[in-house]
Amino acid sequence: MLEESINKLVDYIESKDLKGYDPYDVLNSFFNFKLLGKWGPVLAIQFLKRNPINIRPLLGIKRDYNPKGMGLFLKAYCLLYKKTGEKKYIEKAAWIFGWLKDNYSKGYSGHAWGYNFDWASPGSYLKKYTPSVVVTSFVVDGLFEYYKVTQEQEVKEIIVSAAEYIKKDIPVIELHEGISFSYTHLSKGCCYNASLLAAEILAKSDFVQGKSENLALVNRSIDFVLSKQKETGEWWYSFSPVNNSERKQIDFHQGFILVSLFNLNGLLQVPRKDVNRSIEKGLVFYRQYQFKVNGRSFWRLPQSWPVDIHNQSQGVITFTRLKCFDKTHFEFAKQIANWTIENMQSKSGYFYYRKTPFFSNRIPYIRWSQAWMLLALTELYINEE
Repeated sequence: MLEESINKLVDYIESKDLKGYDPYDVLNSFFNFKLLGKWGPVLAIQFLKRNPINIRPLLGIKRDYNPKGMGLFLKAYCLLYKKTGEKKYIEKAAWIFGWLKDNYSKGYSGHAWGYNFDWASPGSYLKKYTPSVVVTSFVVDGLFEYYKVTQEQEVKEIIVSAAEYIKKDIPVIELHEGISFSYTHLSKGCCYNASLLAAEILAKSDFVQGKSENLALVNRSIDFVLSKQKETGEWWYSFSPVNNSERKQIDFHQGFILVSLFNLNGLLQVPRKDVNRSIEKGLVFYRQYQFKVNGRSFWRLPQSWPVDIHNQSQGVITFTRLKCFDKTHFEFAKQIANWTIENMQSKSGYFYYRKTPFFSNRIPYIRWSQAWMLLALTELYINEE
């Protein structure tokens, strides 16, 4: 079932030329939602994200390449090539690399990437392609896998260049427990998963160069995140150094943090025992409280519905990659994948965005759903005996 599901998904993705819609792309519309005031763009994003009827064509929103999605696709195609040896996968990976090389955000201290749509929140407005740590990190993760396959000097140089963007453009918040990298060059918050993703870029830059020049920054960013883990194993979403408070949000970001800590510990010359202890504690919480035994995820604790494809895909990735901590984790990853395939994959191959007890939002988002599920299923596939 797994291989068939992957093949159907690949066929769908390639039939769309790797282009698609995104839950947050409403500001690509021909209509200027700023005319509705400060809250116009914010409310438009929230409405369209929740609307199960895809009215984007009516708003003039076109399918497009998403840089983060392309980074995820690049990694997935590299893994498929390593598993199967089929030339078509490395050829597609090479094409994606070329696209990413040509479509980074110019004007920064190094290579960086951002979303292909404007983003509005009550406190800020970011233009499309404004780079962020998160988008850049997942692109670099794809490049890192591509470099391991090809050993191309140009790929290595771009990874190193991305580390310069982190070190020179991203604000660093100094805290008693360590440091936190900001989400973008325009922000100064402490988002735990974003900070670790910035550290991953630095660690991968060191790895491809055989150096340890960023080791202190990486370790201090790990220190801060470890200090924010709750006694029961979970992390909340972010910390405000201004008022010394945390934003409580427990969802797929728990999986992000666990995987980043695991990746970083694997990139360190001497793995840290405290990181492994933290991962073990976090995995217990993640599995026990954020998933049902049948593989269906909760949305945001304590809310059970809707089932979001991002929670499902991250569960597969986390329990597959961290299977070394508990031999039953890999079987649980397969349980999550099986539930998702049976309940959220369409006959044409793509995965639904969300599922409720009464209906499913079947809009085929290219990054949020298809790219993440392709990577998740591929990681599971390459780890099967």
